[in-house]
Amino acid sequence: MSGFFGSIGKANCVYDVFYGTDYHSHLGTKRAGLAFYNAWLGFQRAIHSIENDYFRSKFAGDIKDFAANSGIGVISDMEAQPIVVNSHLGKFAIVTVSKINNLDELEARLLKKRNHFAETSQGGPNPTELTAMLICEADDLVSGIENVYRLVKGSCSMLLLTEKGLIAARDKLGRTPVMIGRKEDTYAVASESCSFFNLGFETVRDLGPGEIVRITADGVEILKRPYEKMQICAFLWVYYGYPPSFYEGINVEECRYRCGAALARRDNILADFVSGIPDSGIAHAVGYSNQSKIPYMRPYAKYTPTWPRSFMPLNQEIRNLVAKMKLIPNRSLVGGKSGIICDDSIVRGTQLIGNTRDLYEAGIREIHMRVACPPLLYPCEFLNFSRSKKAMELATRKAIKNLEGDIDANLTEYGNPDSERYGAMTDAIKNSLNLTSLKFQRLGDLVDAIGLSKAKLCTHCWDHSSYS
Repeated sequence: MSGFFGSIGKANCVYDVFYGTDYHSHLGTKRAGLAFYNAWLGFQRAIHSIENDYFRSKFAGDIKDFAANSGIGVISDMEAQPIVVNSHLGKFAIVTVSKINNLDELEARLLKKRNHFAETSQGGPNPTELTAMLICEADDLVSGIENVYRLVKGSCSMLLLTEKGLIAARDKLGRTPVMIGRKEDTYAVASESCSFFNLGFETVRDLGPGEIVRITADGVEILKRPYEKMQICAFLWVYYGYPPSFYEGINVEECRYRCGAALARRDNILADFVSGIPDSGIAHAVGYSNQSKIPYMRPYAKYTPTWPRSFMPLNQEIRNLVAKMKLIPNRSLVGGKSGIICDDSIVRGTQLIGNTRDLYEAGIREIHMRVACPPLLYPCEFLNFSRSKKAMELATRKAIKNLEGDIDANLTEYGNPDSERYGAMTDAIKNSLNLTSLKFQRLGDLVDAIGLSKAKLCTHCWDHSSYS
């Protein structure tokens, strides 16, 4: 994933952009960047690697040199951003939250037209630069953004800093969120509404799918009205969205309480305590505990001063090490007891193997795993929220391969929680993880917990259902 933040007003916005961008650090793992504009100095930019350090540490030395009333920032999962462009449409800086599945095809298309790429340090085209080039094929910025919507397969939300203000555009199906905030005579636009509160902004509204707006210190102008169809990623509420954030007016933490409660209503396990795998499993566990009346406990303490989020390192061996080292079991709480452990999802299952091993070594008697979403049967084609790019990396497909000899066999049945094959797959995953019992959320219960109609949610990774 990635996340962006921008601000424009009648006063210096540098610190708002700096801290607002920092509030998106949970979404990106590799690069971060800031760009500002003022009439005297033009465009200023800074980009740093954040693979081995935090955003604030990397950029603290840069912001003292910036002065502007408009700027944008990004925490990027992969590519270096922002890109600053000088074109027939004028000068602009651009950041994106995107996953472009036809990147090679679009690269070839642009090269055939005698374009060239400057940002190729990662062995291929920079997706944000490619997006800028597609915009510049048109006669104006709005038509250019619509050209991106037309050509890109996957998803792309973007934020442009121009000499006349900010232009924000949400992915054509709204797969990723974009919202506008305001305080006095200053506006902000962000991927996460949680970035607004401590900076004094109040959320004005979400952009609709495919909507394009221009934001100045004087207000918000709609340049293109939203499309009717929406497919916002349901996994925002399950896992990678930040707890205080709202998407489509629905709070993340409250949704996770409802997810946990739904799991409890379908369960009859008696246990000594309920707990969640930190961090994203905690709210699901609180919801389960509140509904079941089984006491909530914290058998894990998360050591955060030096250990980053476990998905950050690209190397799986290092990710496993981080996952193990940052969670410390509390033997006093689990010894001889039966626990219901909630987590947001099971992707590969590699980290969960370590979690269960540690709990058994700490003396737990039984582990009843409850998962807040259905089994992940399909890799995500639209966002970069998981390192799993291939079906065989998923715990479900490994189980299906062992049961059927074919990772693609009978997937409809394996996605049906009332089928024998679903039960067999769940048992296979349970046994591979050494769990006492394992239950997944039903998709209908997850949709109800979110509170949007299923037609407005992308549920592709569970049931292969999505618009293109």
